[in-house]
Amino acid sequence: MTFEEKKERVEGFRPIDDVFFEVLADDKEVCQEILRTILEDKALIVEEVIVQRSLKNIYGRSVRLDALCILGDGAKCNIEVQRAHSDDHLKRARYNAASIVTKSTEPGERFENVPRVIIVYISERDFLGYGRTIYHIDKVIRENGEPVDDGLQEVFVNTCIDDGTEIADLMRCFMQQEVHDPRFPKLSSRVYYLKEEEGGVAAMCEIMEKYMSEAKAAGIKEGKEVGMKEGKAAGIKEGKEVGMKEGKAAGIKEGKEVGMKEGKAAGIKEGKRQAICRMIKKEFDKQTILDLGYTEFEYEEAKESISASV
Repeated sequence: MTFEEKKERVEGFRPIDDVFFEVLADDKEVCQEILRTILEDKALIVEEVIVQRSLKNIYGRSVRLDALCILGDGAKCNIEVQRAHSDDHLKRARYNAASIVTKSTEPGERFENVPRVIIVYISERDFLGYGRTIYHIDKVIRENGEPVDDGLQEVFVNTCIDDGTEIADLMRCFMQQEVHDPRFPKLSSRVYYLKEEEGGVAAMCEIMEKYMSEAKAAGIKEGKEVGMKEGKAAGIKEGKEVGMKEGKAAGIKEGKEVGMKEGKAAGIKEGKRQAICRMIKKEFDKQTILDLGYTEFEYEEAKESISASV
């Protein structure tokens, strides 16, 4: 694939897109610029960034941490970019915060040493619905309205509400394929690098191939599981049909054998009855007939059949 063809593959991406943001955020100066703007702290320092694909990511694939930033004061700040509209964003943010705390704390460690966690959640829509660009969700005491600081800070930002602030301008950049804003030089430079320069384009194509391979593998696995279930169901159905056929054949065979036995017994019984009837008609006395080996019951049955036929 030529360089131009690779560029075409990545030209439609925007910072709000998960795949693009993952590579975009693998630059601590970009994350620092984003957080300084959203958290309104120009002195904020980002010491390290752990992105989803990084080998340093100890949080596991079950927890999607787009960009976990280690700040200069030791706090851990996760920048989450989410375009999905059907997710429960509040619970997703809470889950990620809990995962960060759990993985960052050793068993037996005093709770006073639990790190401060900041969740910066960037969504495409204003899912809270109050018409604001940014929302800070704090804990307060219900009875008196006093704030409570338990070390968790949650900030929700969206790209669809423009309140005229610098944060809204940054969010507008997240929706653009090309970013050229002098107020956000690190973001602008990083977007240009990933879309126009060979090293950046190659990095984007590499992560795209990785996700495509993972999606393919997941599809194969899912297809295999579905196939096994369908195959098992088909096997049960086929086995049932075969079993019914074999059972029917076995039943016919067994029924035939039982019928032959019963028919033979009935034939013997009928033969005895006819023999006794002939002897009675020839005026053989009862004792003589019994002496020939017939039973009294057979004798009485023969007599009744003679009487019934008269």
